[in-house]
Amino acid sequence: MERILRTYKQLKQSNETGFIPFSVAGFPDCGRSLKVFHKLVEAGGDILEFGYPFSDPVADGPVIQKAAAQAIRNGITMDRALDMIGEIRAVSNIPIIFFSYFNPIHRYGRQRFVDRAKDCGIDGVLIVDLPLEEAPWLKPMTDRAGLAWIFLATPTTPQERITAMSRQGSGFLYYVSVTGVTGSRTKLPEDLTSKCSAIRDLIALPLAVGFGVSGAEQASQLGPHVDSVVVGSAIVSRVQRGDTLDELGAWLAGIKGALRNGRTG
Repeated sequence: MERILRTYKQLKQSNETGFIPFSVAGFPDCGRSLKVFHKLVEAGGDILEFGYPFSDPVADGPVIQKAAAQAIRNGITMDRALDMIGEIRAVSNIPIIFFSYFNPIHRYGRQRFVDRAKDCGIDGVLIVDLPLEEAPWLKPMTDRAGLAWIFLATPTTPQERITAMSRQGSGFLYYVSVTGVTGSRTKLPEDLTSKCSAIRDLIALPLAVGFGVSGAEQASQLGPHVDSVVVGSAIVSRVQRGDTLDELGAWLAGIKGALRNGRTG
């Protein structure tokens, strides 16, 4: 968790909004998947969101669903995914967030997962289907291991629940920009920036916004109102269509550039 805290402190000092890129482990194949993650770091990612695939990803749209299904067909396992994280950690000090659902962790073994997560260099977890009431299935273990517990808030989450997430969570709060599933969108909600500013004033944790951010222009619009911006489906879509690593890196660098000097207050 210390790497997350240190990163947000450095971003604030340099007056930058953080960039959190996402991809799916094992997609498009296990070998190229690791190369994509390395490129996300190399091209300016401040925090890496490492997605572990699940067969019923209810929070994910068609792009990530398709990628997850392909990763599972490719034979990705929890052990291989955690080994990949260890390989990333061997060459980078970037904070790494493990993004997944509870079922794969439960099947692997909760304490076994937490022990390996700590050993391989994970800094925090975002378990989509463990809300406040169900976090005790895993959170006490991650707390003891010093891993950040990141909650998801949505446009329909009441204010008092958001403050409870801020009190009980750590690392940062992830705010979903739209009601629905992941997926890049040509236009974000008109009131999103004002909502983000209001939430950031409400909570003690840094604020990240994701779900729907498709590129540099939208990231630039959000930058002054949040502490970090998550881009996932747009990245996965580019990998699906066959972008080279250099093409992907240039596009990612454009997003990071748009977020520089994007913070206010």
